[in-house]
Amino acid sequence: MTVVATHNGTFHADDCFAYAILRAALGDGIELVRTRDLEILDRADVVFDVGGSCDPAEGRYDHHMRDKPLRPNGEPFSSAGLVWRDYGVRAVRALFPTVSDTEAGRVAAMLDCGLIRDVDLMDNGAMTPTPGHFSTVLEAFNPSFAEPDSDENAAFAEAAHLAGRVLSRAVARALAAVLAEETVAQAAAVTPDPRVVVLETRVPWEDAVFDLNLTQVLYVVRPAGKQWTVSAVPPERTSFAQRHPLPAAWGGLRDDDLARLTGVADATFCHPARFVCGAKSRDGAVALARLAVES
Repeated sequence: MTVVATHNGTFHADDCFAYAILRAALGDGIELVRTRDLEILDRADVVFDVGGSCDPAEGRYDHHMRDKPLRPNGEPFSSAGLVWRDYGVRAVRALFPTVSDTEAGRVAAMLDCGLIRDVDLMDNGAMTPTPGHFSTVLEAFNPSFAEPDSDENAAFAEAAHLAGRVLSRAVARALAAVLAEETVAQAAAVTPDPRVVVLETRVPWEDAVFDLNLTQVLYVVRPAGKQWTVSAVPPERTSFAQRHPLPAAWGGLRDDDLARLTGVADATFCHPARFVCGAKSRDGAVALARLAVES
């Protein structure tokens, strides 16, 4: 049994997440103690957000010292970020056992730049708190003065459970992004025309195109329910423009009208804004993409 310890009293998002991370990484074989008793803390295997020291070799992850632990960019850690730094990859692998070492490392890094970093900044007063921020939501689980009979440890457990569910979903989404990038990279490597990438599954491609620096890609073909779509790639991430819009004559046409104009018998639609069109089959969508490239 691994004993992990943090302070009692009012809790914040960082200690909730630190515990959720340890639960994910170490499984059910841990025992949580919430106390400020130094003798008890000294006996614990892992101590976070309390204790006055940051010594990963000794399992100590406090960040309240005068000499605060900082990220390489100068941003401050909280206990969540410190624990994630040592246990993040292990937590990812425990949540998704089939991931490779490389994938687990990339997922851990993505969360450290996003969810975990935000928790760290909020806890250190380096981010403006808002009612809807997840850190604020977690801290609302603290019993209020109007609830004098509330069980503080039960409230912490409830908040940490929610943090754990959010952590699991954040890992799942980051892993999906990593796997999507691998899929896009493989498709781009075998395409006969670098301007058209064909994906055999409906994976998200937008970030991958830019992360992989696929500057020649104009259109991405992929399945969408019972049909296939051709999406025009924007010139930059999050832009609503297109590197090469679909032909002007196609805009707003549907079914027979589009089929007659293009010669693609199963063409189904072209959006008036000319950023996406579709066909009933893979071959039809690829044919539309090739026509669009040459337009």
